[in-house]
Amino acid sequence: MLNEENQLKQILSLSALITTAILISACSNSSKISDEQVFKALEKDPDRLLTVIEKAVQDARANDEKKQAQAIENEISLAIKNPLEPQITSAQIIRGPEDAPITIVEYSDFECPFCSRSKATLSALEDKYPGKIRLVFKHLPLSFHPNAMIAAKYYEAISLQSPTKAFEFHDRIFKNQSALKKGEAYLAQLSEELKVDMTKLNKVLHTSLIEEKIQADIAEANKFDFTGTPGFLVNGVPVKGAYPLQHFEMIITQLQDNGKLVL
Repeated sequence: MLNEENQLKQILSLSALITTAILISACSNSSKISDEQVFKALEKDPDRLLTVIEKAVQDARANDEKKQAQAIENEISLAIKNPLEPQITSAQIIRGPEDAPITIVEYSDFECPFCSRSKATLSALEDKYPGKIRLVFKHLPLSFHPNAMIAAKYYEAISLQSPTKAFEFHDRIFKNQSALKKGEAYLAQLSEELKVDMTKLNKVLHTSLIEEKIQADIAEANKFDFTGTPGFLVNGVPVKGAYPLQHFEMIITQLQDNGKLVL
């Protein structure tokens, strides 16, 4: 939002300069430019102004994208040298081999559409590096997603009974994310379909055990400066957003080139 505001200010300033130039080129006798003169100049040659503004917008966006790309490159280089260290305990349920050389930690929100899209990217990575990746799923439920927190609680409660059923719960939600609009009724229905012991689930669902686990994930995500979802750590290198497969491959290649990863 801040970048857009800065671009708008730049464009408005440029518009004023262009209008002044148009008036000067029209040999205005007055050293002061009135509002009426500005409007007349715009009426006389609007296409000229619009063309320059469009180019200014394109240049501003290109410059912003270049700066953003450089910032990401710098962040990756720094993290390769000093990787972030997420907490992964023995109680954490993990997909993939425990000793896999690539660890991907995901900070996710069950209602986030970008998280749903990223699932396909992670699956593609697993296909490309079979047996080389372990996935750790952590929670970052966003406040404007009303069912994200309760979905996270169900996931954690189910994981206490069966990691396999928790993974299936995870996959089913992201495959049919729109069903979450039904709220907890859908979560309970899905749990029953997976043959989860609902009596045991309801006993732990709203306990401090579940709440503290989710809050610890949120605190860790905040510590690593993940403000939205999805966020990932690839062997400690942050990926902030739903980047394509090629971005993850680039990080893996850089880890290898820097002697931080052997496959």
